[in-house]
Formats: sequence, structure tokens, C-alpha cells
Amino acid sequence: MTLEGLGYSVLACVVAVVLDRLLGEPSRWHPLVGFGAMVSRVEARLNRRDGSTVGRGLLAFVVVVILPLVLAVVVDALLPQPWLMVVGAVVLWLAMSLRGLAEHGEAVAAPLAAGDLELAREQVGRIVSRQASALDEAGVAAAASESMLENGADAVFASLFWFLVAGIPGVVLHRMVNTLDAMWGYRNQRFLKFGRVAARVDDAMNWIPARLTALTYALLGNTRLAWQCWQRQGRVWDSPNAGPVMAAGAGALAVTLGGPAPYAGGIKERPHLGQGPKPGAATVYRAIALVRRGVALWLAVLVLVALLALAAGGWQ
Repeated sequence: MTLEGLGYSVLACVVAVVLDRLLGEPSRWHPLVGFGAMVSRVEARLNRRDGSTVGRGLLAFVVVVILPLVLAVVVDALLPQPWLMVVGAVVLWLAMSLRGLAEHGEAVAAPLAAGDLELAREQVGRIVSRQASALDEAGVAAAASESMLENGADAVFASLFWFLVAGIPGVVLHRMVNTLDAMWGYRNQRFLKFGRVAARVDDAMNWIPARLTALTYALLGNTRLAWQCWQRQGRVWDSPNAGPVMAAGAGALAVTLGGPAPYAGGIKERPHLGQGPKPGAATVYRAIALVRRGVALWLAVLVLVALLALAAGGWQ
């Protein structure tokens, strides 16, 4: 990446975060809504309800990814600066969702703090797949806090990472793969084989961003506890990326997350994450603040690196 390219990339990240802060997610005509509709149609045509093959899943993956990715590559290759920076900032804004993440978390924390457990259950049911009606106050707070920490990695930090690494094609590919994993990555008869390619590619693309996110959480919270929880607990979680992120986040917040959780099929036994008291409404707010501070840290580091590179270039 050239010095000019680095400067424009960092500027695009800053602009995208500002757009997200001011505008949030578009309420209409969001590209991901259209992409999700296309994904559903392709899956309906290619997947068998009684279980399909990995080959069919691979075909479906290529069908839904190839055209948007080619378009992103063409735009990235042909647009001159500074237009590429402008389009990149808009694409990154559409791909990330810091404000939306915070709004979903606050919608759970506010009624929980006010003692309205039923409304808190209703709101947390919008962002997690577990059986919200069976959750007590601590369970609701844990579910929302875990969602803030994990989706902070998937929907915010990974988008920034892939934009910096591979520009518009990188962030577009990551957002598509992450969406496919969310829609097809279930370990049931219908999706176990069909969604395997999407799940594995998502794991691969999120491996580095997840660990950078875990490091970010550790630096901005209880660092020693976060590191210990990351190393001891992260590896036993069933997701290779969510484990380090949530273990480090729980340690950074010095609370206990994870543990058994109710789902439609029954209680799912999960390891405990973190160390400390049970979570409450304040934990959800603190998890949101941790993600926000992490984004501020990333932007500050990026701006500093760009300025140092510019200064070094000027001295030569």
C-alpha cells in the first residue's frame, strides 16, 4: 500500500465511523437486506430440507458471492482517489454497525435496569437465539453482554480490519461471508453440510480480527484477568473465534458470562467465561462502552500510524 493509499484508507475508516455515529443503519434499501433475500432464494433452490451435500453448499456459496465480489473488485480497481475513499467510506459504513449494536444492547439494558424483566426478555430475544422467556435477570444481562462482545468483533472490528487489508473487496467479502454464516451456519440436519463452506470461510476470515478484538478488550479493561480468561477459557468454547473474544471481554469486565443457557431444544451446557459477579444491566452498558472505546483506540492508532508514515516519507 502506498503512503497516499494508507492515508485515504485511514480517512475512510474515520468517515465511516462518523457516518455510523450520525446516521446509524439505513432504515430502507440496505444492501444486506437485498443480499439476504437473494441468499434465501438460492438456498431454497439448492438445499434439500432433509439434508444436503457440501458440494451443493459450495455451489450456493459461489453463486451468491461471485457477482458482488467482482463488482467490488472492479470498483476498487477503476475508481480514482479521492472518489475511491468516498465510496470505500460508504461501503464500510454500510458493512459495520456500531450504533446499531449499541442501540440493540441499550434496548435490553434500559428495561432491565428499570425492573421490567418481560420487556428486557422481549428485546434480548431480538438479538440472540436462546429461549428468552426462560431467562432470569442475570441470564438476560449475560445474553445481551455476550452479544455486544461477539458482534463487536464480527460487525465492527472485522469490518475495519478487512477494509484496511483488502479495501472494498475485502470488507464486501467479509460481510457477505459473515451473513452467510449467520443464515446457513447452523449445526442441524438442514444446514450441517450445506452451510459448512460458509462456516469454515467465516472462521478463517475472522481468526485474526477476533484475536485483535480480544487484545483490544484486554487492553481497555482488567488486562491481567482478561488475558488469563482468554488463554484458559477461550479455547474450550465451541467457536474458535467467539471463545477468545467473549472470554477476554468477560475478563476485561470482571464478570461471569457463559454457562448453561436455554434454547428451543433444551439447556445447552456451555463453559463459564470470565470471573466475578453475575452480570446485570450495568454489564450490558459496560460491554457497549468497551466496544466503543475499542473503536476509538483503533482509529487513534491508525491516525498515528498514518501521520508517522507521512512524516517518514517527508524526511526521505
